[in-house]
Amino acid sequence: MHFFIENETEITFDFDIEKIVESVVLEVLDSEGCPYESQVNVLLTDNEGIRMFNKEYRNMDKETDVLSFPNLDFDEPGFYEVDEEAEADYFDPESGELILGDIIISVDKVKEQSESYGHSTKREFAFLVAHSMLHLAGYDHMEPDEAKVMESKQEAVLQKLNITRD
Repeated sequence: MHFFIENETEITFDFDIEKIVESVVLEVLDSEGCPYESQVNVLLTDNEGIRMFNKEYRNMDKETDVLSFPNLDFDEPGFYEVDEEAEADYFDPESGELILGDIIISVDKVKEQSESYGHSTKREFAFLVAHSMLHLAGYDHMEPDEAKVMESKQEAVLQKLNITRD
């Protein structure tokens, strides 16, 4: 498993970002039964940076907390079947790892939302990584039943890692 984490801000946290990313990503992949060694790219930016990405890629000129850019096209969430003809699009030719996609997190939103929800920045950061990883695994939350599934999976990952709201 490879993580590529870039922090383009001066903001730091009182926890090890790499450890949280690694533990959450691995737990999501384990719980989803991903059969491949994988890669995930994580960019930490500020509100202005994420607003620009949101405008460019989603045509929404506003800040958000996290953006997910899956590399895989899933027939159904969590079903990691890769067509042999498309392998070149999904696997790193050097490492052989499945390239899951990119996660962009606003560190400003991590701090704002942790205060607003009354929990730690570590919990908020881990939640956003779990949420985004589920998007990279093919899940969505546009419909109420989809949202319930994602919420349940997010909470299960955080509970397993003992990253609670306290």
